[in-house]
Amino acid sequence: MVVRGVVQGVGFRPFVFALATGLRLSGHVTNTADGVVAEVEGDPADVASFCARLAPDAPPLARVESVEAAEVTASGGSGFTIVPSRQGGAVRTLVPPDTATCDDCLTELADPSDRRYLHPFITCTHCGPRFTIVTGLPYDRAHTTMAGFPMCPDCAREYADPADRRFHAQPVACPHCGPRLRLVTAPGAAAPRRTGRAPDSVRPDEDRADRADRADPGRGAGADPVAAARAMLADGAILAVKGLGGYHLACDATNPDAVAELRRRKARGDKPFAMMAADLADIEPLAHLGPLERELLTGAVRPVVLLRRRDDARPRHGAAPAPTVAPGGPDLGFMLPYTPVHHLLLGLGAADRDGPRLLVMTSGNLSGEPIVTDDAEALTRLAGLADAWLLHDRPIHVPCDDSVVRVCDGEQLTLRRSRGRAPLPVTLPVEVAPALAVGGDLKNTFCLGDGRRAWLSAHIGDMDDLATQRALTSAERQLESVTGVRPGLLAADRHPGYRSTRWAHDHAAGRPVVPVQHHHAHIAAAMAENGLDGTEPVLGVAFDGTGYGLDGAVWGGEFLLADYAGFERFAHLAYVPLPGGDAAVRRPYRMALAHLRAAGLAADRALPCVRACPVGELPVLERQLARELNCVPTSSMGRLFDAVSSLAGIRHHAGYEAQAAIELEAAALRAPGTAEDGRYAFRLDAPRAGAPCTADPAPLLAAVIADVLDGTPKAVVAARFHHAVARLVRTVCAAARGGTGVETVALTGGVFANTVLSSACAAGLREDGFTVLRHRLVPPNDGGLALGQLVVAARITDAAAPGTPRRERQ
Repeated sequence: MVVRGVVQGVGFRPFVFALATGLRLSGHVTNTADGVVAEVEGDPADVASFCARLAPDAPPLARVESVEAAEVTASGGSGFTIVPSRQGGAVRTLVPPDTATCDDCLTELADPSDRRYLHPFITCTHCGPRFTIVTGLPYDRAHTTMAGFPMCPDCAREYADPADRRFHAQPVACPHCGPRLRLVTAPGAAAPRRTGRAPDSVRPDEDRADRADRADPGRGAGADPVAAARAMLADGAILAVKGLGGYHLACDATNPDAVAELRRRKARGDKPFAMMAADLADIEPLAHLGPLERELLTGAVRPVVLLRRRDDARPRHGAAPAPTVAPGGPDLGFMLPYTPVHHLLLGLGAADRDGPRLLVMTSGNLSGEPIVTDDAEALTRLAGLADAWLLHDRPIHVPCDDSVVRVCDGEQLTLRRSRGRAPLPVTLPVEVAPALAVGGDLKNTFCLGDGRRAWLSAHIGDMDDLATQRALTSAERQLESVTGVRPGLLAADRHPGYRSTRWAHDHAAGRPVVPVQHHHAHIAAAMAENGLDGTEPVLGVAFDGTGYGLDGAVWGGEFLLADYAGFERFAHLAYVPLPGGDAAVRRPYRMALAHLRAAGLAADRALPCVRACPVGELPVLERQLARELNCVPTSSMGRLFDAVSSLAGIRHHAGYEAQAAIELEAAALRAPGTAEDGRYAFRLDAPRAGAPCTADPAPLLAAVIADVLDGTPKAVVAARFHHAVARLVRTVCAAARGGTGVETVALTGGVFANTVLSSACAAGLREDGFTVLRHRLVPPNDGGLALGQLVVAARITDAAAPGTPRRERQ
């Protein structure tokens, strides 16, 4: 029989061995590129029991997708064996994601009598690195970056013992034969307090071979790189820490000076940092934790979970995160340790209990660059960012940043799908030919598809950096190798200036490149994730910051009647000028002034957005808007959020993507009582024949201005605005149903990462009798774009106009 799914690297062959021997069956089991292949013979009742238990009793990390059984001629052998893997053949098996250290390994890690006591690379069949160390299939040690670490006799014995938890665990190692951890200090960095300079602590300008010779897994007080690293963190240092899928930059999250210095070095602006806490008890006094949040934090994936701040925060042991960890936002991002190194850094087994229990853990890169994975590259690219490097000699084959999630209405909402999720495929509701969708330019992920499976890559990054484009090339090549997908066509965003689109054309090699409209892809991604086959259209509400429209405008406040084959633009936010393009994104006060002019409202000097505009810039901006110079029209809902944030006096300059909107959401959460206000309304303009309806925010903006000038609290203004947008969604969806009979609404686009808006929209639509689709496992932002591109491209069949959906109207 052939078992397919996530069945390699998860202890499946040992499980089959134990099951077969327990039932007194003879035969063998092996890995192939196709999956796990087993042959069993024995009493028919025992064989039947074996087949019945194969899927439901599988190991915890396994995911059995199919079991294909056939009768073969009995060999008459005795006993059951695991035989060497078979090479060659079509790749159909699934590579498992990296998994957090299991409880059994943590128990051994903390046990002074265990031979793996404080071993930074402890792992077993149920946990540890998988995807990031795989170099080929079938999944065997020789096809991982552990190939360079021969097992010692003790590890080899465990590996061969059917009764051992490490039976056929490919990354198995111990302090005598496994990877080595070492601390490299930057020239001029202060020596760690108490421990002095450990023998493992070396300078980056020393010879690499010299460093390797001096590396020592010893646990002595002066020879422990983890103890030295903890001491440096406690003294305010910034460390580059090598993890599963790349480097983190770490510092003591409770030290304001260290956090500020890391923010300065990384050119981070005000963008929030994620934190790693030692355990849930350190998080509970700081943020609200529901059952799902607890499950996400403590599960095998260990993503960063965005949690609402507590107004009554009482930090454990008085250790509060510095205010600059996450300034202005409504959430704090937490994760728990997911590698042995993390557990040790946060104090497990440490004699020194004074080290930090709350660390900033942010991607090891400069803002905008891909995460660093190579040790030599880390010593150069992170020079100037880190005071020391806590690194090891197990290579990372696949970069993989941390996943990021939050909870909305009791359901998981994924904002970045990466470590712990990639490369698990999404099951598609429609068949697709082998294809590659390259995603967008922001939060880039790509997607390979074949048949009913779509493999989304780990998070790549923003494509405006050449290194990120190279990372896309490398990651795409690697994902092809482990999935066996050989794309016959490519799908890309319609925007002619997108770097991802240019990448697709540069790598097409004669294959067709199918252009897919940005918001159509968002809606298709929501449909595919929710299992819709596309035979019935949905009304997609696609709200985001930017997307190339069919008319050349910047879209982003869209109501599209869509299936996979095409879409019609039912309604959209009224166009306003986008003065200076990206300059308006970085300066929300510009969007506020543009919206005021478009609405015919006076720019009162008492308004916060007017006061925020530099004196010399205001007349120039007014002339620019009047003459429509460098002013592309936009229907973006994201830009309207920016405008209202500035109008209300909340945020005038954005240091990172969506900062103004995020802080507007934070203000709305602080509003007392009801936020309904009939003055906050959009004017719906009846469409011309064949044209979409437009939603004009002029009445809403007039109400905002009146409240701001009247001294209404910012929180109340913010909450009233959110409810007005939710009412708009209900009104337009009701109108669409009346004209088309559509009963299903998909909420998608980056604006729906806002849980205040998403929750209000979903509740209202369900009250009106709609079926509401929202994202759970695939991001609503551009990180999910490639999935939609893939299924749309699969449905484009018009030979007379290749690359064009059969229905694509404004």
